[in-house]
Amino acid sequence: MEQPVATTWRRKLAVVVVLVLVVFGVATVRLFVLPDLAPLPAHADAIIELAGPGNRDATTMELVRAGKAPVVAQSTVPVEAGTHKCLPPVDGVEVLCFNPDPGTTLGEARYIGQMAAQRHWQSVIIVTTPDHALRAQLRVSRCFPGTVYVATSTLPWWDWFKQIPYQWAASGKALLFQTDC
Repeated sequence: MEQPVATTWRRKLAVVVVLVLVVFGVATVRLFVLPDLAPLPAHADAIIELAGPGNRDATTMELVRAGKAPVVAQSTVPVEAGTHKCLPPVDGVEVLCFNPDPGTTLGEARYIGQMAAQRHWQSVIIVTTPDHALRAQLRVSRCFPGTVYVATSTLPWWDWFKQIPYQWAASGKALLFQTDC
């Protein structure tokens, strides 16, 4: 018994939709949930904590206490920028606070590039969350010619619902429209 053409067409469409959803899901996990990041080095010239959700301060301070770099910088709000009060002091580590212009990952990447040129940095560790890691690394590498490593902090489960669509859009923007520093 032959199936009507409409039924066959609907089944094919359903298979295509399921395949697209599976590919989208796998890409989301690969790009934003479990990004493939290089291992951190024993030492870098600076640790830079990018602004955003998650417990980035704890991750940054763990790296600082482990002696990963002599300088730590935190992207922060305008009132704290330049106060050196954004992160707690650590003996032997210079603490910098900055407010990027613009107040985005692009502004943070530009700051890193400027500071690296002034201070002759060859490598940095940026601290962010997994959803932001690859885009942040892309942005920073466009403004900084050295090696960019990424350390990630945890992201609360409720933030994933907002961050995944945001990171898809922001990554598209970074890849297609804002392709330079």
